[in-house]
Amino acid sequence: MKGKCLLLGGCGFIGSHLADLLLERGYQVRIFDRSRVDLSNIKHIQGRIELAPGDFTKSRDVKKALKGCDYIFHFIGTTLPESSNLNPRDDVYSNVISSIRMLEFARAEGAKKVIFSSSGGTVYGIARTTPIPESHPTEPLCSYGIAKLTVERYLHLFSYLYDLDYVVLRSSNPYGERQGTEGLQGAIPVFLSRIKEGKPVRIWGDGSVVRDFLYIEDLTRAFFQALTTRTQSRVFNIGSGRGTSINELMEVIRRVTGREFRVEYGPGRKVDVPVNILDPQLAGKELKWRAEVSLEEGIRRLWEANY
Repeated sequence: MKGKCLLLGGCGFIGSHLADLLLERGYQVRIFDRSRVDLSNIKHIQGRIELAPGDFTKSRDVKKALKGCDYIFHFIGTTLPESSNLNPRDDVYSNVISSIRMLEFARAEGAKKVIFSSSGGTVYGIARTTPIPESHPTEPLCSYGIAKLTVERYLHLFSYLYDLDYVVLRSSNPYGERQGTEGLQGAIPVFLSRIKEGKPVRIWGDGSVVRDFLYIEDLTRAFFQALTTRTQSRVFNIGSGRGTSINELMEVIRRVTGREFRVEYGPGRKVDVPVNILDPQLAGKELKWRAEVSLEEGIRRLWEANY
């Protein structure tokens, strides 16, 4: 075995796909997630992983989960971009304070590397230039983005003070199999689910918002590259580098599904920046990574697999 990986929030959409890849590449996997979390995403690998249920805000649970782990992937987030602004204090406690406590335990345990799932969609705020490079000013418009950015800063501090190795991946808008269809994140599977059920697709705003959509297979490869590659930089944008408006996305979905559907437009949200397209050149240079699955191909795979 090549080492033991702890996936904080590993039962989720991204973590479960990474667990598959890590097992395929010969790593041991321990997944830490809520006691009553839905296990359907990892049902097919439950016999090959360790499952460590617990509460991320409780020191005893986190400390126990970290025991004997070489590498830590941090996917846990207790809020969403929109809901985070409703209670910023809780956002800070559950995400920032809990993450700092985890880093303290990771250092004490002798972890070799921490890989943090940040948010390229929220940490930058309103884009001054596109595509957005890692050097772009960080001016989040939601507590969620501020919390992500703060954890990034503490990773840097722990690296400076204690030589704790880390990598931050600021991903764009991921989509793919196992992504939920009931929440406020993951527009593409929500849209496809409604189309399958013959319901209208509901959009915030007029559909002009532009996003950088990234298929889960590509994102999973980026996390694996962050684990196995020594880099000079610590923070990387992980995106396709291509922007697609929501209205354009509707046309792609029509082509893929071959179905007609009604689109209902609602009021825009303050949390939604007009344009977010990430510049992935640094990841290409240092992580030897680039997005390979086109938006149309990714949606086709998702539609055929799930709908």
